[in-house]
Amino acid sequence: MTPTKTSAADDLGRKDPAPREARAPKAAPAAALARRRGRRETLAGYLFLTPWCVGILLLTLGPMLVSLYLAFTDYNLFDSPTWVGLKNFREMFQDDRWWTSVDVTLKYVLIGTPLKLLVALGVALLLVKPRKGQGFYRSAFYAPSLIGASVSIGIVWRSVFQDDAIVDKSMSLFGWDVGGWIGDPDWMLPTLVTLTVWQFGAPMVIFLAGLKQVPRELYEAAEMDGAGRWRRFRSITLPMISPVLFFNLLLELIHSFQVFTSAVVIGGTGGSGAGGPADSLLVYTWYLYEQGFRNLRMGYASAMAWMLMLGIGLVTVVLFKTQRGWVHYEEDAR
Repeated sequence: MTPTKTSAADDLGRKDPAPREARAPKAAPAAALARRRGRRETLAGYLFLTPWCVGILLLTLGPMLVSLYLAFTDYNLFDSPTWVGLKNFREMFQDDRWWTSVDVTLKYVLIGTPLKLLVALGVALLLVKPRKGQGFYRSAFYAPSLIGASVSIGIVWRSVFQDDAIVDKSMSLFGWDVGGWIGDPDWMLPTLVTLTVWQFGAPMVIFLAGLKQVPRELYEAAEMDGAGRWRRFRSITLPMISPVLFFNLLLELIHSFQVFTSAVVIGGTGGSGAGGPADSLLVYTWYLYEQGFRNLRMGYASAMAWMLMLGIGLVTVVLFKTQRGWVHYEEDAR
C-alpha cells in the first residue's frame, strides 16, 4: 500500500487538542475568582448602604407607617391608641381653625414663593456679568440663606418690625405710618413673606449656574437681529433656564408649605398669641404642632400631617404634568 502523505497542517491539527485540554482547567479557576471578587464587591456595597437603609427604615418609613395608623385613632401620647376610623378627617374638615391654617399657608406659598424666585432671578441677572467685587456681592447676597429659618433670625425680624422700630420709623419718613407690623393682623403675613424673600440666596446661586450655561452666541445673534433686552430675556434667557426655574419652583413650594420656625417666633408662641393676633399667622405646621403636643391629640395631628403630604404631592404632580408646556430641555430640541 502507498503510505498516506500528511501535511504539516494535519500534524498541527492532531496536536491542537492536547494544549486546549491543558488550558481548559486553567479557565475555570479564573472565572471562579472573578465571581468571588464580584460577590465581595457586592457585599461591600450593601455593607456601605446598611446605615442608610437602617436610617430610612427606622427614621422615615417606620414613623410614616406609625403615623398613618395613628391618623385613624384617638391617641394622647399616654394611653393606648383607640381606633376611630375616619373621625379625625371628618372633624378636620369641620374645624374652622384648620381651614384658617390652610388659608394662611396657601397665601404664604402663593405670595412668598413667586416673589422670592423673582428677586433671586433679578439679582442673578445682575451678578452673572463679570464686574469688580463680584465675589463679595455674591457672598453678601447668599449670606442670609446660611442663617436659615432659625429662632434667632425670627427674634431679630420681630424686633425690627415692631412699633417704633427701624422699619416703622423709616416708613414714617415717607408719610406712611403703619404703627408697627407686629401685632397688626393685616401686616403679620407680609412680615413673614418679607423674611422669606430676604433669604433668596439659595435659588439665586442655582439661577447663576443656569445663566452661565446659556451660550453667548445666542445673545450676539439676537442683538444683530435688533432684539432688545426684554425680547432677549423672553425669547432666550427664560427658555434656556426653564429647567432651573422648574427645579427652584418645586423646591421652594415644598419648603414654603413646611414653614414653621419663623412663623412661630414672629407670630408668638405664648397663650393667646399663638399663631399671631386673630390667627393671622396660623400656618399649617404650627397648628399641627399645637394639636399634637399642646392639646395631646396625636391622632388628629397625624391625620393633619398626612393631609399636608397629600397636598404637597398633588402640587408636585401638577407641576410635573404641566412642565411640558413651559420647560424646555436640550433633548427636546434634537
